[in-house]
Amino acid sequence: MLDPAIRNHIDARRSEQLERLLELLSIPSVANVQASPDPCETCAAWLADYLGNLGIEARVAPTAGKPAVLAATPHKADKPTLLIYGHYDVQPPDPLELWASAPFTPEVRDGYIYARGANDNKGQLFAHLLAIEAYRATGTDLPVNLKLLIEGEEEIGSPNLEPFIESHRTELTADTAVISDSEFYADGVPAITYSLRGLAYAEVTFTGPAADVHSGLHGGALTNPLNALAAMLAALHDAKGRVTLPGFYDNVRAITDAEREQWRLLPFDERQYAASLGVDALGGGETDYSVTERRWARPTLDCNGIVGGYAGEGSKTIIPSHAGAKISMRLVSDQDPENVITALRRFVSDRTPPGIRSRLDVHATSRPVMLDTTSPAMRAGKAALAEAFGKEPAMIRCGASVPVTELLQRMLGLDAVLMGFGLPDDNLHSPNERFKLDQLYRGAAAAAAFMQNLAG
Repeated sequence: MLDPAIRNHIDARRSEQLERLLELLSIPSVANVQASPDPCETCAAWLADYLGNLGIEARVAPTAGKPAVLAATPHKADKPTLLIYGHYDVQPPDPLELWASAPFTPEVRDGYIYARGANDNKGQLFAHLLAIEAYRATGTDLPVNLKLLIEGEEEIGSPNLEPFIESHRTELTADTAVISDSEFYADGVPAITYSLRGLAYAEVTFTGPAADVHSGLHGGALTNPLNALAAMLAALHDAKGRVTLPGFYDNVRAITDAEREQWRLLPFDERQYAASLGVDALGGGETDYSVTERRWARPTLDCNGIVGGYAGEGSKTIIPSHAGAKISMRLVSDQDPENVITALRRFVSDRTPPGIRSRLDVHATSRPVMLDTTSPAMRAGKAALAEAFGKEPAMIRCGASVPVTELLQRMLGLDAVLMGFGLPDDNLHSPNERFKLDQLYRGAAAAAAFMQNLAG
């Protein structure tokens, strides 16, 4: 049970701490924007200063890109060490005209904070900072040794995070980690995510004639790169929605009967879900699996974009010189991104017709993650969420990727607890991103209880 003094302090300081969060949200820390002064540097300095005022030694640490923030409390041998991860960079706010209020002028309306980064990830990270502040302000000894890693490039794929972790292994050594960059299953249904899909992202280019040529004079004599590309893309799935890459499913970990039963009991309305996406029916995946199973525990392959030929107004009768497609594959345990890329490369080569030159460029890969649901840290997280939100958390998978989770597991041997406080309708990466104030303050209580539970 969380010390009542901690919970009371979090509740008593709501207004004051909200003002600090609004300050943080007003910094336009978009990682892929270059500016002088750099808002990312400003944001990192703000966080280091905030942590310093809590009596935690913190510094802005340079990377090859945007700076990170490292912080730690003095180590005590009789306490476990917790690594808290978060990111201060945010998505670009465009399109601005769809925001009801300016994305970097945060507003509180109807019990929500509206701003870019309100949920992802400044608001969720701030819940942990509120928990730390509550321990400090009440004179209560922190139950754990703390380390914090706050990066500034998560929204652009964390290109410099792996070498940063490698060069700071000693500083980041811990007993467990917590990441609050996920969400509840639904409003009122807290959740812990224990599995994430990985990613293999590639771009295929088909090239034919040296330049666009007249389709009347040369049609029937040349292979059209767009036609050939469309045929190759169509061949990537069979009639039952299965991916046809040889060996694609060889290492896919099966869904257990216990998981199926847990997921079956979760509230889910297919028709409502379809309506929320603006479609009248769901489809596109493996027909032998439920929607939840396809989203969480089955691998996918999707064409994300096609380019080539003439797309202006009116007509232009050509055979295009080239065509390209971007392809993303979401992978599940125990698939290897490199093996999948190799299979795609072979598939493309085998289906490149005469007169066409093909090329495959790999843009990103990350491994899927499966976490131990029975670990002491996971039990501490479940109990913390149950205490703060009054309901046992659901154990869920997620179809997306959080690459740092795999890096912490592979490089530091840490199974992170993915204990998110966001809600599914918080408009992440979209206009009018928001974070419910009740989630913020209960999240702070959960973060404080998690530390206490770890020590117990």
